Amino acid sequence: MNIQTDFLIIGSGIAGLMVALKVAGSGTVAIVTKKQAVDSNTNLAQGGIASVFDQQDSFDLHIQDTLDAGDGLCNPDVVHQVVVGGPERIRELMEIGVSFNTEGNRPGENGSEPFDLGREGGHSRNRIVHAHDMTGREVEQVLLSRARQNRNIRFYENHIAIDLITFSTRIRRGLVTTTHEDYCCGAYVLDRQSHQVMTFGADITLLATGGAGKVYLYTSNPDIATGDGIAMGYRAGATVANLEFVQFHPTCLYHPAAKNFLISEAVRGEGGRLMDAGGNSFMERYDPKRDLACRDVVARAIDTELKRTGQDSVFLDISHQPAAFVTSRFPNLVEKCLAFGIDMTKEPIPVVPAAHYMCGGVVTDMFGRTDINRLYAVGETACTGLHGANRLASNSLLEALVYADAAARQAVRDRAENDRGIFPDIPGWDDVGTTDSDEQIMVAHNWDEIRRLMWNYVGIVRSDKRLARAQRRIDTIQNEISEYYWNFKVSPDLIELRNIATVAELIIKCAAHRKESRGLHYNIGYPKRDDHRWKKDTVIRRQIVG
Repeated sequence: MNIQTDFLIIGSGIAGLMVALKVAGSGTVAIVTKKQAVDSNTNLAQGGIASVFDQQDSFDLHIQDTLDAGDGLCNPDVVHQVVVGGPERIRELMEIGVSFNTEGNRPGENGSEPFDLGREGGHSRNRIVHAHDMTGREVEQVLLSRARQNRNIRFYENHIAIDLITFSTRIRRGLVTTTHEDYCCGAYVLDRQSHQVMTFGADITLLATGGAGKVYLYTSNPDIATGDGIAMGYRAGATVANLEFVQFHPTCLYHPAAKNFLISEAVRGEGGRLMDAGGNSFMERYDPKRDLACRDVVARAIDTELKRTGQDSVFLDISHQPAAFVTSRFPNLVEKCLAFGIDMTKEPIPVVPAAHYMCGGVVTDMFGRTDINRLYAVGETACTGLHGANRLASNSLLEALVYADAAARQAVRDRAENDRGIFPDIPGWDDVGTTDSDEQIMVAHNWDEIRRLMWNYVGIVRSDKRLARAQRRIDTIQNEISEYYWNFKVSPDLIELRNIATVAELIIKCAAHRKESRGLHYNIGYPKRDDHRWKKDTVIRRQIVG
């Protein structure tokens, strides 16, 4: 089956939906999402959106906090663009129906309501705009509602993208080739219900598939976060960068019945303290900012404490705050914790670190364009230069909003400036010679092994020896997956396995290349930051033959 659309968006989080709404006035939009449209990292984002609204705050302070967190690798121009563009994008969300917490009904400056601004680790001022403790869900629901009402936008739920479709054009003068460029003209997509592979042709293709937390054994991410956009972009020949910088959120709930449940950093922002099993605080031994240190510092501190004490978890305690305040500020967290038998208004919460956010990704310019023509990337899939070596808390939704706006504007211009219909007929999916799988155990076994080896060897603390072991094993797994992939018909599990293996290999290569410790990358053999040799991005591009 062939689908033709003007704009193809792969992913249905905040970045993809914002782009869809902004380009829908210029053409038809197809949104491909591998489960239900609401299933996204955005929907689970608890903390909020960092932006400057307080009179005691400034763009310069937010910029400096972002640069400090990024540990020397942020692109200053990108940081400026995102920080300065934040307030307008948040007002835009409010105009389309998103409700954020405000301080009662008092009018603010220029007639606007003052926000109830939270504070999180790494921020020097209160600047987190939030909707209680489920900001992402509020934003996602409003954007989804708007998108479903737009006649130019069509959703393809339960469809999983397999690979991008690219081709090269050659402009000839006589017999001499003078130009050779790569273009993206769509993607092959598996319909999970019919098991048929569909061909989506598009003038503009956008990767907005979110992160890659499922590459690791323990993660705060939903099951969909398998690095699909990064893997597809890399296989198509797009440049990727800085994949060694995986952010581990310090505080995921430690409970045998809990799966991927994050305890928001905002809890520490409201006075929550990290304790060991004996009830003793420990963050003062690791950073002057104590419990409000940046995430990389806190995650390593907890990892060190767990190794030192042999305990299974540390504890996050906010029970010293009034119960009414905790319940009002964190209604979802209180409810979820109670479901697991924990009353956070009266007792500490057991927590451990877990893979949370990918700071690297597919490299883009300041308009979301990759180095493959007509292929864009936004959100966690992209490496824009904002986060550097470590993301500042609540800058992720901010980046998604600002870059969605920039990418949408550029994509409309890009499409208008180029003739339509220049693409040749796109060949259909070819599965001749393949059969239905009779060895599904290979997929399950390798899926589990990848996630365990990444957690054990390429986690919060790394070494050359661990990375070398991981590289040897991932090479063997990649060979097994490749042989299986070309012999059997594709399935959702096989597509995701192939993608997490690709992203795992890229993380390992980037981590092994960087011979220093910076931001989220800590190697015990090179414990110090080395600006002389390593103040640069780690860049990888697949060599396409033919």
